[in-house]
Amino acid sequence: MRAVNIYDGVEDSALVDQLGKGDWKAFNAIYSRYAGLLHNYAFNILMDEDECTDVVQDIFVWLWENREKLNINHLKGYLLAAVKYKLTRHIVSSKRKADILKAVPPPAEHFVEENIEIKELRAAIHDFIGTLPPQARKIFRMSREQYLSNKEIGLELGLSEKTVRNQMTITLKKLKVYLGRLSFWTNML
Repeated sequence: MRAVNIYDGVEDSALVDQLGKGDWKAFNAIYSRYAGLLHNYAFNILMDEDECTDVVQDIFVWLWENREKLNINHLKGYLLAAVKYKLTRHIVSSKRKADILKAVPPPAEHFVEENIEIKELRAAIHDFIGTLPPQARKIFRMSREQYLSNKEIGLELGLSEKTVRNQMTITLKKLKVYLGRLSFWTNML
């Protein structure tokens, strides 16, 4: 028999508020509510139980460690976006990268809702890029659109690798805050 959590049935926004105050029971309720969904999503991509467990655990560890700084409008969308980001990072560094990418099926028509979500996210990122100073915008685009390393960007722009890395860190932090504040996250999923 499953233990009853005082937060069973409580809205996500209240859970996020309590999480920000360090409430373990709220964290456990979030974990109980979403760990399975995130794991299933990750498993459909990675097809490896241990890797999926690691990805999901990393997300929840990060959630707990950053609980006081979070600005989440829609918890489910936020966590799904986090798992997508984490999967991307995991795949890029995985020894199984080629196998994983071969196994991922092409988008099907029944994923229309997800495609709309992706289009909205891309539009939001495009809008964000427009707010950046010219140098930061150029560095971000070279990194994320041309897939250049920090060293390659530095060489092309006459900057040190450290300067490029610092600029990307600042820009990615700003992007995270920007995306966290967008109203479309409240309507997502």
